[in-house]
Amino acid sequence: MFSSTPAAFHPRARLTAGAYHQVGVQTMVNDATPHGLVSLLFDGFIAAANRAKGAMRDGDIAAKGLAISQAMRIIDEGLKAALDLKTGGRLAADLSNLYAYVCVRLIQANLYSEAAAVDECIALVMPLREAWTAIGPGQPAAAAVHN
Repeated sequence: MFSSTPAAFHPRARLTAGAYHQVGVQTMVNDATPHGLVSLLFDGFIAAANRAKGAMRDGDIAAKGLAISQAMRIIDEGLKAALDLKTGGRLAADLSNLYAYVCVRLIQANLYSEAAAVDECIALVMPLREAWTAIGPGQPAAAAVHN
């Protein structure tokens, strides 16, 4: 009836936990506003970058590669792809360039197992995430704050 293998290490438990995670993520995405979707991308990037650092620390090359690939896809296919370079002006162009730089640093982090490069990427993205959160729904408007 009971296994001597702890549940956290049991393959079926991992599959079940993974399925619940996928359902949770899918629900968050389906219920999110456009602003919320970008917030989820920022959060996903930070989580993937931290997983990459943990994998580097553990010497798990495969997990490091998967986590860095996920972080790069979030930046390139999510955040960068969502930019409107035609109407976004210089801000959109600057963000595009920053996202391109973050991807280059993530490639270097993967090639050389440089946790410092991942930390740099997190440090570059965190202020964007914080600013995005600050302008989100439910936050006081700038005009109201200054009145």
